[in-house]
Amino acid sequence: MLLLLDAQAMGRLLPRSTKRLMLRRFHQADFADYASYHGREDVYRFLYRHPPQGAEMRRQFEEAVESIVTKEEDSFHFAVERQADGRLLGEVLLKLTSAEALQAELGYVIHPDFAGHGYGYEATAAVVDLGFREVGLHRIFARLDPRNADSLRLVQRLGFRREAHLIESDRFNGRWGDEFIYALLDREWLERS
Repeated sequence: MLLLLDAQAMGRLLPRSTKRLMLRRFHQADFADYASYHGREDVYRFLYRHPPQGAEMRRQFEEAVESIVTKEEDSFHFAVERQADGRLLGEVLLKLTSAEALQAELGYVIHPDFAGHGYGYEATAAVVDLGFREVGLHRIFARLDPRNADSLRLVQRLGFRREAHLIESDRFNGRWGDEFIYALLDREWLERS
């Protein structure tokens, strides 16, 4: 049975700690750190859009702060905080794509200044585990730009398999781009852990 990520459920599930990180809800005090990575071109280069600015940045942040999942296409944003110093490193999200099929999309952003230390893997593994064990998802998938080598390594390390290669499936600034779909089933995750 699928557990929707409403305010009550999230109160029971979060905060959640890993070896070095704390997954929690976003707070208003996170805005400056959130904007520091969401405003970067290098963060958005594989997302087929420009970084948000001004009011758009504020609106996007408010959606992360207020995120709950009560219906399809809703996303929950998990703030990723380093326990050692309380620094916001980025976020991981789960977007419910099908309640009937118990399926969600995984997304993640780690501030480039903190890349290369395993924080992305540690945070996404915790969210995938929560998605399968606590939320009751059957399948979690990720959509990736094939040129995003770091992201490809991350999902492969999580045990996701490539299910599709979509050719010229998106267009940004007049340029076509491909997309990989990687996915993992609950039984595959539970067998590994």
